[in-house]
Amino acid sequence: MSSQEFRHIVRIAGKDIPGAKKTIIGISQVKGMGYSFAKSILDILKINPNSNVGFLTESQVEEIEKAMRNPSSVNIPPWFLNRRKDMDSGNNLHLITSDIDFNVRNDVEREKGMNSWRGFRHTYGLKVRGQRTRTTGRKGGAVGVRKGGKVLPAGAPVEGAAAPAAGATTAPAAATTEKGAAAPATTKGAAAPAKDTKSTAKPTAAEKKAK
Repeated sequence: MSSQEFRHIVRIAGKDIPGAKKTIIGISQVKGMGYSFAKSILDILKINPNSNVGFLTESQVEEIEKAMRNPSSVNIPPWFLNRRKDMDSGNNLHLITSDIDFNVRNDVEREKGMNSWRGFRHTYGLKVRGQRTRTTGRKGGAVGVRKGGKVLPAGAPVEGAAAPAAGATTAPAAATTEKGAAAPATTKGAAAPAKDTKSTAKPTAAEKKAK
């Protein structure tokens, strides 16, 4: 082909493909068309996969689009299609471009309407196909772990705790008297209770005269 027939942009199935790309790469850029599927179509249509997309003629582009939308017309096996046994028609289909998103959305809504387990998982935004959810699939803000104090060895003093008063010791165990009653524990340096001196003090001479 001459350079005058070269097109810089070729539109295939609603997708603008640069003409400088190889044909097999350009076709695989259409959503729903993989590398192997594109290669099988080009082999059946007898088109060189290594030629540039810009050198394709209008008739070749139409043949490629027809094969992409109806692969059974060019004897593509059913196991190669991406939607086998469609729920509505029961036929083997191959979806491309926006048809994929439309059918996937309808499938999800149908599952929700049936109140199936998959529908509940879709409703709550959880994984549907049995993946693990312990470490993946988390949504929302980051959830951190609250920082605690340092782990101290047993018997170590805790920072910020009130220190015992100087000279004071811990109260000993309550001692028992001969009668079995527990004696009150006293600490070292603590003042003993004052005795009642009012009953034992002798009256003075001034008090005797006042009487």
